[in-house]
Amino acid sequence: MTAMPEHGSTPLARYRVLDLTRVLSGPHCGRMLCDLGAEVIKIEPPNGDLTRFSAPRRRGMATYYVQQNVGKHNVSLDLTSSKGLEVFLDLVDSADVVIENYRPGVMERLGASYDRLAARNPRIVLVSISGYGQTGPWVGRRAYAPVVEAESGVIAMQARRGREPTKDPSSHADVYAGMEAATAVLAALLQRERTGRGQHVDVSMAETMLYVNEHLHDLLWDGEPDPNWIRSFRPDDYPVLTLADGQQVLVSGHPAERGTFDLFVAAMDRPELIDDPRFVDVGDRLIHLDELIQIVRDWAATVPNADQMENRLNDHRLAMGRVRQPGELADTDWAYARGAIVEVDDRAGGLVRIPNAPWHFSDAPDVGTRGTPRYRGEDNRSIIGALPDYSPERLDQLEADGVLSSRVPD
Repeated sequence: MTAMPEHGSTPLARYRVLDLTRVLSGPHCGRMLCDLGAEVIKIEPPNGDLTRFSAPRRRGMATYYVQQNVGKHNVSLDLTSSKGLEVFLDLVDSADVVIENYRPGVMERLGASYDRLAARNPRIVLVSISGYGQTGPWVGRRAYAPVVEAESGVIAMQARRGREPTKDPSSHADVYAGMEAATAVLAALLQRERTGRGQHVDVSMAETMLYVNEHLHDLLWDGEPDPNWIRSFRPDDYPVLTLADGQQVLVSGHPAERGTFDLFVAAMDRPELIDDPRFVDVGDRLIHLDELIQIVRDWAATVPNADQMENRLNDHRLAMGRVRQPGELADTDWAYARGAIVEVDDRAGGLVRIPNAPWHFSDAPDVGTRGTPRYRGEDNRSIIGALPDYSPERLDQLEADGVLSSRVPD
């Protein structure tokens, strides 16, 4: 298990990010920037981020919230009040980046449009994450990850061979949009080094899901198909095999593909299949794909275990992976050696295990998950009190007025 690094030599050590986001897409973007060394201040409304009320949880700290927000400072601020907006704008003066994932138009209604932020701080980078973008005919539609995944074809693509479409457990549109937004932040900061100006970056989940769909080129192609080529690799046909001991493995390679078919034949030691009339070329193999995959499955059932299967396939230039349950990879020797999982203070005397950042920098050893998850408003005094003209008495009054709030257990 890897201990969390102290904040030190990191790529974003000099940058301050104000994170207005909630749930997943924006918080994941903010966590990436935090893990890269930025000072990220999560600004939470008085009713809190929705994920604070999820489970599992301990002493009011939900592990879903921990995974997306560990390492961030936390200020709880009512942005709908004029005094709360004033505090936020004062924070913008010393910030480099603001991230928000409200519905389009909310920032303007709050009085925190990009134009207003840039008038205070011309170097500010505002990143807006939404379902369908800040412009266009769908700008007003409600959008969550499952909705965008349905609209962008992901749900339909998961319905394989006549099965009913279903939603898988992962919020792909949220996480991918967060990653694209973090990339855009880095690009905007790099451009700012040349121009001295910030900018407004508009990232939509829908465009993201088109962008990350490696098969869209094929779905948009209107030419005649060639029966002797596998279109866009068709990885949904890659076989999942059950071995003699019950372990399941997936082999990366289409059994009908030109060249790959020969590798499967050699691995199975079934040279007679080369001349089988059902399998003479790619077109015929696709017609008889179910029969071909059944032959592979029958052979796999005779292989004693995954180690022997991997050795056999490796000898014939085929890669395979064990079909693990979620979380199993976290307990492998590989995960321990790479520091892929980190233990985080659960604020109740124990530890929570969450994924570490995946980057390993040769000249930035402190990159990675760091800090502790914060309760709502825990850093009100230290963050806002560091601003000019915010005396303890003024902070007391802001709390009395409900502009600042906190929920910190005794």
